[in-house]
Amino acid sequence: MPLQFVYSRKDFVTDVHRSSENGLEMAQPPVEFDTTIQTGWTSRMDKGLFRYHLGDLQTRILPGQHGYVAQLNIQRGKERRKPQEILSIQQEFNAKQFNFNKINPEEIIFEMIKDCEGGNENGQLHEPCQMVVLVNVSPLEFGHCLFVPDPSHCFPQVLTRFAIQAGIESVLLSSDPGFRVGFNSLGAFASVNHLHLHGYYLNHELTIESMPVKLLVPEKGFYRMLDFPGGFLFYTESEQVEKVARAICRVTDFLVNGNVAHNLFFTRGCPPCDRIQKEEDHRSRRGVRIAVWPRISCFGAKEESAFNVALCELAGHLPFKNKKDYDDTTEKDVKDIIQRYLLSDAEFDTLEQQLTRNFMDF
Repeated sequence: MPLQFVYSRKDFVTDVHRSSENGLEMAQPPVEFDTTIQTGWTSRMDKGLFRYHLGDLQTRILPGQHGYVAQLNIQRGKERRKPQEILSIQQEFNAKQFNFNKINPEEIIFEMIKDCEGGNENGQLHEPCQMVVLVNVSPLEFGHCLFVPDPSHCFPQVLTRFAIQAGIESVLLSSDPGFRVGFNSLGAFASVNHLHLHGYYLNHELTIESMPVKLLVPEKGFYRMLDFPGGFLFYTESEQVEKVARAICRVTDFLVNGNVAHNLFFTRGCPPCDRIQKEEDHRSRRGVRIAVWPRISCFGAKEESAFNVALCELAGHLPFKNKKDYDDTTEKDVKDIIQRYLLSDAEFDTLEQQLTRNFMDF
């Protein structure tokens, strides 16, 4: 029987800030959520359950305005499981392919169970759903784990409101502003067609945490990011998680129905620019920023030699596969690679208009 981690809204950590020195400033000692993941992950690394041992990764910050965090992770490029063949963003689950019902049970760290305290903010009970947290045996950083909703239900890699809400809540349960969660759709470098999100720790600040944004739909907290790479943004603190999760799901459903590949990234971040009053707000990490990047679909495409463009790369974290590219790549090189996977300005503007109208009609 796996360890069970039971939580409620009162466990969310709201007093999180970044230091002015661009480092991590823990608001308090590690909380139970962080301890459970970190000790469980480390014990399984010690048991040899991973495809390789992950030590301290060689890391450098690329010169330039974006502050890209480059890391050398050669073994992940060589040892990770070969990605499944993906032909469609709406591809059905195939039980014959690898899925998370076929893993070694020892890879499971715990099951997340939310104590709904009698109901949600609308007075209705949540639909029961189990979130299983297991180690990613090909880790890209410390604590790299997978959040898999109801593995036995065999959901394909298409986001649900429950998965989005659980992703946001996982970030809020951590007292470490370096804990991130992300999602790759099919056609956006998802390697397994079985619904899952990634979670991991990265001890470096990312530009996305405070990137300027433009408000699009005030009632839905829907923003457009104004810096590279262009995408959409939502922001929530602990009281509005369900409302924001519904709005995000409306966007991802729209993208899936339109066969538009996408990546999401959940991170502690400061309030959107229209709400920042002073420096204290800029350093605040009370809430969660959720970035949504529509992008060009990749089906059977050759992988990049330096790094693939998926959830962490779009957010500014670059796991490099070889030493030469790690040493030589510049910020301009990174932007050139990423640009090849982004929608054109005209396509993105059209999508923005469609989504804005979609929210207005909702």
